[in-house]
Amino acid sequence: MLIRISLIVAIIAGLAAGVLNFVKVKEKITTLQTDLANTKKDLADTRNTLNKTKQDLAKTQTELKQTQATLKTTTEERDSAVAEAKKQGDRATKLNDDLTKTRAELGDVSAQLAAYKATGMQPEEIISAGKTIKGLQDALTGSQDENRLIGRKLAKVQGELDFIKNPEKHVQLPANLKAKVIVSDPKWQFVVLNVGEEQGVQEHGELLINRGGKLVAKVRVSSMQKDRCVANVLPGWQIGEIFEGDQAIPAYPAS
Repeated sequence: MLIRISLIVAIIAGLAAGVLNFVKVKEKITTLQTDLANTKKDLADTRNTLNKTKQDLAKTQTELKQTQATLKTTTEERDSAVAEAKKQGDRATKLNDDLTKTRAELGDVSAQLAAYKATGMQPEEIISAGKTIKGLQDALTGSQDENRLIGRKLAKVQGELDFIKNPEKHVQLPANLKAKVIVSDPKWQFVVLNVGEEQGVQEHGELLINRGGKLVAKVRVSSMQKDRCVANVLPGWQIGEIFEGDQAIPAYPAS
């Protein structure tokens, strides 16, 4: 009898424990279901937020592209406006310079007109006088050139006479005369220099040929032209071979 009672008590205790466990499991299941529902809701909310964020991002990117395009257009318009402003500024400066120049020229013309009026002459008389003055100036220039030519000829003749009268007398050449050898003929012992009558060279004038400041030879002018002369190497005065490009200075410069 006691055993039965113990079994009944054990069965009742087991049923009670099972009911208690079932109640706890059911609560956990209910809690898990609630948490799952909340998680699904949060996930749905997150997805909605993500979709909205993507839409906002796409909209922002579109607006950014539009802003960049607008900025590029604005920058190009600004650069164009700056270039145009500079162009207009340069044009205004040029116009101002032209105006200043024109005013100066107008002032000169006014002064010249006043001078013409002061002469009491008519325009055709002034033109005729100008032509006459120009002719006289040309004639004077021609006379001066002719005088220089005659002077060179006289100097040449005088040099010849002096040489004939006194062969030992040295012909003086301009102190600032500087010449260069442009042709050298060692066989016939002569050189051609790049100076002539126009530079004051005279026949029988003597020059010292040097290279790097060292004496090479002494030559004497035998013939000359307008800007050239031929000079023979004096015997006993050739220290070395003469080359084209060697320098020459007067042996007896005029004081």
